[in-house]
Amino acid sequence: MTETSHDSLLIIDFGSQVTQLIARRLRELNVYCEIHPYQNVTMDFVREMAPKAVIFSGGPDSVTRDGSPRAPQEIFDLGVPILGICYGQQVMMHQLGGKVLSGHGTAEFGRAYVTPTVSSLPLLDGWFADDSDREQVWMSHGDHVSEIAPGFEVYGTSPNAPFAITADVSRNFYAVQFHPEVHHTPNGAKLYENFVKIAGFTGDWTMGAYREQAIQAIRDQVGDKKVICGLSGGVDSSVAAILIHEAIGDQLTCVFVDHGLLRKNEAEEVVTMFRDNYNIQLIHADEQELFLGELDGQSDPETKRKIIGKLFIDVFQKHANTIEGAEFLAQGTLYPDVIESVSFSGGPSVTIKSHHNVGGLPEKMGLKLVEPLRELFKDEVRALGRELGLPTSFIGRHPFPGPGLAIRCPGEITREKLEILREADAIYIDQIRKHGLYDDIWQAFVAILPVRTVGVMGDGRTYDYACALRAVTSVDGMTADYYPFSHDFLGETATRIINEVKGINRCTYDITSKPPGTIEWE
Repeated sequence: MTETSHDSLLIIDFGSQVTQLIARRLRELNVYCEIHPYQNVTMDFVREMAPKAVIFSGGPDSVTRDGSPRAPQEIFDLGVPILGICYGQQVMMHQLGGKVLSGHGTAEFGRAYVTPTVSSLPLLDGWFADDSDREQVWMSHGDHVSEIAPGFEVYGTSPNAPFAITADVSRNFYAVQFHPEVHHTPNGAKLYENFVKIAGFTGDWTMGAYREQAIQAIRDQVGDKKVICGLSGGVDSSVAAILIHEAIGDQLTCVFVDHGLLRKNEAEEVVTMFRDNYNIQLIHADEQELFLGELDGQSDPETKRKIIGKLFIDVFQKHANTIEGAEFLAQGTLYPDVIESVSFSGGPSVTIKSHHNVGGLPEKMGLKLVEPLRELFKDEVRALGRELGLPTSFIGRHPFPGPGLAIRCPGEITREKLEILREADAIYIDQIRKHGLYDDIWQAFVAILPVRTVGVMGDGRTYDYACALRAVTSVDGMTADYYPFSHDFLGETATRIINEVKGINRCTYDITSKPPGTIEWE
């Protein structure tokens, strides 16, 4: 947990798959919150954090089972507002003297409608539409509250949840059986807005405030020592680098490993932005020949990834070792990475997922980590980037994988195929921008296929590569669907690629969702 100067809210995680969405809803209201697994939440921890309010998340367990997750009993004596959601409601009722039953035909999964029983509840201000006596919600529960705890009243019911909304207003305890955080509860954000208003939050979690706090924290951590940062050219590492540079100036050196698998003009754009616009010390490690030489003749996707990963670590370490006195390694670790690295079922863990820890380099090189973005979600990183003055076109860039074009070139990688791929990809992205679609799309790219096809161009016969266009919509990259381009757009784009890129004579559009497919091709 990080020391903060702003009001904070504690989310106790009981294992729901959508707990992160609660945090997203709160951050959108400029409220700082932290998610912690229930087994890590001791009263000493709570007192140290001093939250202004607490939320109990949902979860898959049953409070009727011996040993099922609980909150510390003393948390109810803190005198702060508490909101229980789904399993969180059942925990509240169980621990405060109510009753919960399993099954008995009242399980409820999916869309439901809640109707109010009492109109005057601060949590429900403006929630029920004026022209309706019910509100759509998303239910997901097997157990149900059969008897509410002393002091609570019922404020809303649904056909299978007679205690859908309950509250003890005198203690500012609120509990709902449904999930306000999910998309399928259309007005759920209003409940969170009302709850933080009840708790007295002022909305002081802004990127301007975070910027100042983070700069001071970096200075306090680093002192007069040097920091190295692995720069990929992506949004996360770039924002981290610029923030750290603002804090410690020339004590930061960035290492940009150019593995020859970048998009058209990408290396030049990254070097220009950091050296010229921000005057950041930058080592441009042009190692294209090394990477492409090692990849020559390799077609297995896992083998290619391992070669790239190992070479990246070797190259980074080689160049980082030239920076005398470096004691810190900067990483663009984000809050979802931190959350996912804490084992919910297996107890506390502070290990960041391996792909966010550059191949174990901190341990190998004896470096300490600087992770100034570890409290932020992706969209907050973009907001911080805007606060730091990064160009809008850069902040809004689509995600780009670490192995680069290698995983958009199924089969053997050759310099010829990479050049063809760069040109086709540049035209595709240009088309998307020209039609004003870039910001509607999570990720878009071209993959060059390991097949040649017969074509006719003018009076001549061709035997060239086919390519696949890919564009998806997504919220977090975990699931995705293809973007519904018009046939006119696809026809125009295919014509441009085939006419302007020597080596491609056929275009296809990939309409696979994730799952079952992945976003990238390899």
